[in-house]
Amino acid sequence: MAEVQNKKKRAVVAMSGGVDSSVAAALLARDGYEVVGVTMRLFNAPNEQVARLNKSCCSLEDVEDARDVCRKIGAKHYFLNFEEEFQKHVVDYFVSEYERGRTPHPCLACNDRLKFEFLIRRAELMDADVVATGHFARIHEHEGEYSLLAGVDPLKDQSYVLYTLTQDQLSKLSLPIGDYSKDQIREVARELGLSIADKPDSQDICFIPDGDYNRFIEPRLKRKAPGQIVDIEGNILGEHEGIHGFTIGQRKRIPIVNSTPRPMYVTDINADSGQVTVGPAENLMKTRLYASGVNWIAGTAPVEPFEAEARIRYNGKNSPATVRALSNGAEIEFSQPVRAITPGQAVVFYKDDVVLGGGLIETSLPEASSTASGETSGTAETSAITV
Repeated sequence: MAEVQNKKKRAVVAMSGGVDSSVAAALLARDGYEVVGVTMRLFNAPNEQVARLNKSCCSLEDVEDARDVCRKIGAKHYFLNFEEEFQKHVVDYFVSEYERGRTPHPCLACNDRLKFEFLIRRAELMDADVVATGHFARIHEHEGEYSLLAGVDPLKDQSYVLYTLTQDQLSKLSLPIGDYSKDQIREVARELGLSIADKPDSQDICFIPDGDYNRFIEPRLKRKAPGQIVDIEGNILGEHEGIHGFTIGQRKRIPIVNSTPRPMYVTDINADSGQVTVGPAENLMKTRLYASGVNWIAGTAPVEPFEAEARIRYNGKNSPATVRALSNGAEIEFSQPVRAITPGQAVVFYKDDVVLGGGLIETSLPEASSTASGETSGTAETSAITV
């Protein structure tokens, strides 16, 4: 038994070649883990994209950087092909959401299905004790129950894209850099002699390194939904070639024929009719939304409505809200109007720095003052289902 107890624990680390995942691997190695670095091949970029990919992630240079770090810390490194899974669960999802007039967040799908589902399965085959990533977030365990917390660096916190984690996944996961600021992570990298200490962060969606979403999406569409651009009163202001080119809150590149005295923003997208509604900025301000596919970090949904801080976009601010769990999702009412509630994005609930859960925004809901005074959570749930 002593031999088993003294066995070095093995950690499989998802390594993108950037400073965050590299330091995560180095910290685990320093703590005595046998580290196995895994870089996921997610797509096969055409030759002309290689230079642009160097500004993103997943380039050949990134793979070599991950290998260099593994050599430096005495870790094994594997380059695993996840192209098929990435195409199905990230790229196809990304395109289909725009096709439906929604605005997806591909990192959510990548984390949920690839890093925390398929990678954990691979890690089990490698006899790993833990899977680690370079996300700025924290995991706390108390009496066998796990909590997900925001990273200590508010400017780098990535807990928003981790709300799908389950208790089982949290029990197998390590987030070594969540207690550090970004500056501290770079300093640790320098102290450890890692060559990537000053490597710039990736900024773009990895599979669209030039940031031109339309050019990427259009050839992959199964159908286009052209239609009219109207104001809130139904007056036709212009026409468009497809709802995939719009997102709630958008101001630029709206093909409106008639000039308007005030800036106009996309306030609604109807996937069935292809109609895009535009209006002034105040039309984007809403207080209520319905979210589907809600995951509760604790494993069970709260019975009673509760007060929390809710965030509706990755780089957004947390806003006070009342959250009511429904059998098919959740209804969220903000204390003050929030801007541009966008279907396809996530809404994540926080209590201080603890992530309570989250789900995908399906639709904004009518303002409480405009609903019938006798409306209950049951009627709200019914209306949400039929959206």
